[in-house]
Amino acid sequence: MRPTSLEEFVGQSHLLAPGKPLRRMIEGRSLHSMILWGPPGTGKTTLARLVARTCDAEFVALSAVMAGVKDVRAAVDKAQELRRSHQRPTILFLDEVHRFNKAQQDAFLPYVEDGTLSFIGATTENPSFEINSALLSRARVYVLRALSAEDIRVVIERALAREGSADGPVTAEPPALELISRAADGDARRGLNLLEVALDLARAGTGVVTEGVAAEVSAGGYRRFDKQGELFYDQISALHKSVRGSDPDASLYWLCRMLDGGCDPRYIARRVLRMASEDIGNADPRALTLALEAAEVYERLGSPEGELALAQAVVFMACAAKSNAVYAAFKSAMADAQEQGTLEVPLRLRNAPTRLMKGLGYGKGYRYAHDEPDAFAAGETYFPDDLPPRRYYEPAPRGLEIKIAEALARVREKK
Repeated sequence: MRPTSLEEFVGQSHLLAPGKPLRRMIEGRSLHSMILWGPPGTGKTTLARLVARTCDAEFVALSAVMAGVKDVRAAVDKAQELRRSHQRPTILFLDEVHRFNKAQQDAFLPYVEDGTLSFIGATTENPSFEINSALLSRARVYVLRALSAEDIRVVIERALAREGSADGPVTAEPPALELISRAADGDARRGLNLLEVALDLARAGTGVVTEGVAAEVSAGGYRRFDKQGELFYDQISALHKSVRGSDPDASLYWLCRMLDGGCDPRYIARRVLRMASEDIGNADPRALTLALEAAEVYERLGSPEGELALAQAVVFMACAAKSNAVYAAFKSAMADAQEQGTLEVPLRLRNAPTRLMKGLGYGKGYRYAHDEPDAFAAGETYFPDDLPPRRYYEPAPRGLEIKIAEALARVREKK
């Protein structure tokens, strides 16, 4: 079912439409090393083969799951031999390149540098984190996107036509093809696998892939997710930003996407606690309490019952007043703590539990706030003597922080 030309390739129009850089490179036969980054079943291997075919290059395919440095060296030896005999250029295609460690990636770096071979790596993981910077600087990254349901429909209709001509008449109802296209979730390989199973069931019955047959093979659904990779962090980012943006509906959607994908609810509970402090803070302190209680409820009930408590906390925080004033103040104070060195604690602010310490002046001159008018020692400062007083915390004009700001203003007027 692999396309044999760019005209047969489905999807990735942002890379392969007429005039796009990758299309121009392929048609102009101007080979360069590249990394193809995208979800499974989007055509990375097929595209690499098309590059080799169009550029009339020797294609050496390795999988990082099985190959090692020995296999890379064998490919390099072959490329050097072809280069000496002025034959075709060589493309080393490495699937799942992110599975190679730094030493393994370094093994073919010199030969990419001197032009012995062109390198094409395929990965489902973010190259920024998984590919050596030296290799990354010598290869252009092309991002492939998940195929649309319409793209998958084209792929499986083409396969259906070929299958029918090879093994006798076979048909499929349009709703069945639509169902399989959606169930493939952007993965052409999965779409073809679902079609194959549906065809087997159809041949055992009426010879027609009905909507019922398609529903049977697609049962259970499939959503792309990984517990440590790019999709994981993209989705938790979307959940956090939806809460911060006060959109309870989008927040619930991303929460459910993560739970449905198999994310540990305890991880979500920890992130929800972070949201409560970072994005709501003192505008509504109840958020932190509710987040803690939701985490405790999940520990007591587990899944799926405990997940409802997480949903309750997420919705509450999406609807709550927002303030990052404490978060911003904490970062500013931390910057001073890290940059100002080990400034001495003023003697008046130190405890004096022993006679020696009292004799050294520890605690001398300290003003006990509760003995002062309104329990406030006007004019007193609590920063190190060598650090001018800072103002880190500026309450936001929302929620409870409105009242906090008013109280602080009254206190600051007395200083």
